Amino acid sequence: MTGKLNRWLACVVAVACMALIGGCKSLGGGGGTCHKPQAYSTAENGAPLKIPPGLRSPDTSQALHIPELNEPEPPPRKKTDPCLDSPPPYAVPKPPPPPAA
Repeated sequence: MTGKLNRWLACVVAVACMALIGGCKSLGGGGGTCHKPQAYSTAENGAPLKIPPGLRSPDTSQALHIPELNEPEPPPRKKTDPCLDSPPPYAVPKPPPPPAA
C-alpha cells in the first residue's frame, strides 16, 4: 500500500511542478505587460540639490542626466502585436525540388 501511495504522491508532485514551470510564460510574457504604461516612461530630471549654508556640495559630475527626446513618437502598437523583446517568428524556406531528369 505504501508503494502505491508513494507513486501517487510522486505523480502529483511531478504534475504540479510541470504546471508551475509551464505557467511561467503565461505570467508576464504572453501578451500583456509590455503594452501597459511603464514607470520609467514618465521619468523626469529632478531639481538640483539645494545645499544649506556651511555645507559642501556633493560631487555631481557623475550624476545621471536624462536627455531631452527630440524624436517623433514611434508608430502605435496594437495589443495583439508581440512585445519588442519577443523574438520574431522564424521559418526556414524549403529548398526547391531538384529538376526532373
